[in-house]
Amino acid sequence: MSLAAALWLMLSPSMVPAAEANEFRSMADLPPLLEFIDGRRVETVDQWPARKEEIRRLLMQYFTGSPPEVTPSVVDGRVLEERRGEDGSTRRRIRVTLDTPNRRSFEMWLWLPRGDGPFPLLLTAPRYYQIPWAELALGRGYAVCLYPGVDSHHREADYPGYESVWQTFREEYPQATWTEIITKAWLAGRTLDYLFDPKRGYPLAAGQVGIIGFSRYGKQAMIAAALDDRITAVVARSPGSPASCPYRFTSRDTFAEAPADFPSQWFLPSLRSYTGREHKLPIDAHGWYALIAPRRVLVHTAHNDGCEPTFAVERAYLQGREVYRLLGKPENLRIHYREGAHSPITDEHRRQNLDWFDLAFGRGTARQEDFPETLLHHFDWAVWKAQQGPADLAVPPRAAQGESDAVRRNVAWMLGQPPERTAWDGRYTFLSAEESAMMTHDRWAVGDVARLPVSFGENLCGNLYYRPDAAGPRPVVIWLHPYSYHSGYNEGYGVEGTTVYHRLAQAGYIVLAYDQCGFGLRLLEGTRFYTEHPRWSRLGRMVHAVHRAVDFVVEGKGRVASPREGQKSPEFDSRRVYLLGYSLGGMVALHAAALDQRVSGVACFSGFAPWRSANDDARATGGLARLWQWHALIPKLGLFEGREADLPYDYDDLLRLIAPRPCLIVAPERDRDHPVGEVRACVERARSAWPPAPAGTGLTALHPDDINRFQSSQHREFLVWIERLCGE
Repeated sequence: MSLAAALWLMLSPSMVPAAEANEFRSMADLPPLLEFIDGRRVETVDQWPARKEEIRRLLMQYFTGSPPEVTPSVVDGRVLEERRGEDGSTRRRIRVTLDTPNRRSFEMWLWLPRGDGPFPLLLTAPRYYQIPWAELALGRGYAVCLYPGVDSHHREADYPGYESVWQTFREEYPQATWTEIITKAWLAGRTLDYLFDPKRGYPLAAGQVGIIGFSRYGKQAMIAAALDDRITAVVARSPGSPASCPYRFTSRDTFAEAPADFPSQWFLPSLRSYTGREHKLPIDAHGWYALIAPRRVLVHTAHNDGCEPTFAVERAYLQGREVYRLLGKPENLRIHYREGAHSPITDEHRRQNLDWFDLAFGRGTARQEDFPETLLHHFDWAVWKAQQGPADLAVPPRAAQGESDAVRRNVAWMLGQPPERTAWDGRYTFLSAEESAMMTHDRWAVGDVARLPVSFGENLCGNLYYRPDAAGPRPVVIWLHPYSYHSGYNEGYGVEGTTVYHRLAQAGYIVLAYDQCGFGLRLLEGTRFYTEHPRWSRLGRMVHAVHRAVDFVVEGKGRVASPREGQKSPEFDSRRVYLLGYSLGGMVALHAAALDQRVSGVACFSGFAPWRSANDDARATGGLARLWQWHALIPKLGLFEGREADLPYDYDDLLRLIAPRPCLIVAPERDRDHPVGEVRACVERARSAWPPAPAGTGLTALHPDDINRFQSSQHREFLVWIERLCGE
């Protein structure tokens, strides 16, 4: 067993000083891996081991719990069954007994290829979709160990007990705090204790041990490598949170996996309490890279992976890369993107995954060039600024209160200069059935709601949701989604009953839903946006799309696919067109409604805080950098870094442009991104723009004792508001 692994087992979570956690309890960005909790920087390789141990302790305390302090030795290994494969391989079922208090055992399979060795070794849990990796590795001359790491929610008929034996070992050590996932990762290490025991005589190559896993098994693979440095290469395919994806960037406003969503006993139950306050975690999932570095790690993820927002993957990667650079091996950490979603695993994917191990072990024809560094969300603000003209950088003066035209000009300046003509051949195309299936647009469907593909604007594609039996022209809601890079407008984790668009359609409204620029099926538009439109902004493009959506509803500028047999197309009430935005979508909705008088009303949930005061607590919220740097939404905000008071407009100006139309602002008391006090003050500054009106029909501000989220209770808040307006 390695010295590092032994130190981990010796350090109990109770040894972590309380002061360590307090220092990082309000950080919107990831805690730097090369910075101690007390703020000291790691400047040299010699300083790294101490910081690594600090990260190790924090991960155990907040995420996984700790294994037993003393690792039991192997006291027996018995071959229970041996088979000969047609390929000349030998396949053995082995029972390994450990020196635990009650001498407990587990089973594993060892596959040895034909020949004398020594062979590199691949570890994987024998889930049915992982067996093809094992077969391919065996064909390439790898030994394969199928270890007892099957998840407790799964069953494999050919590997009975593999899903439950972790409980046997956990019961042996009642003082240990370990959870399910770390117990199974620990068992992977115990298979290595047996296999690399010289007296067993297995022809295995030391220093050439890989581990691979998909989804929950990808998490497990990363944790196993963090526990045991005999594992020298990792492929984690779509491991999600909290592995390749830090919770700070998969919280509720991404429709991805928040701390409340992990099942059963995977991680510490206390971790769930950080949902909505992920910024208070003193370490996040990027810490696994710190513990594995400088060994090879490949995260194999998809553009539209339901478990892995690409933005979150890259934020963790960039922090991990700093450690790999310090240790002189930056090429050993890579993200490898694929098209599509979480599944399926294709033969080509498997070959690429095995190529990573071949590269790590100096085998085959794999080259480092086969795994280039690819970043979808990299934005170089300095390059952007160099492309701007004098007029683009000339800040307009702040408009006086009531100067609506001047405010609109300032908003237009901030959003940037759109092209004279957006590239479009004039043809309307629709989302295909395959695209909607991949994006799971029907996953949460309710029986009396139909989905109908539409195309509008410069070939913007989306779906209408409506009740075919609803009589007469119906009010229209344009749904604007949050920072859901992977899933676009579709809700994923956290759905309670059904999605907002199904719920509103069931209530009799017509909902228009589409992916915004740089999200969902339009993810790569964001990657190339500033190359194609250096003087525009992505927020400007999103607002432009809302205008085109309103054109479609109000003026009929677009196309609707043919409804299914027996269904009719919906009939729009063009006088009742509402915008509903959450998080990012709320920011888009307020800008669009301010500039488009055809919008009847707007609802914004957790969508903004005033810009001029945004950097007052930038450490906790991310400040304006979240918008102009991290997400590259409004680059011109970067011109005001350190002089935010000079911004030419703020949200109270936008709200006045919306008046006197109905406007609903929902700003929860515990929204970690948008300080509620600032939002309250902003709303009050704009309130005088609305004349006296019945409750709920003017400017309505709600401040529930809640976190930043958009689930069934928030859907109901919107329904109450719009029903009052529409008399439904």
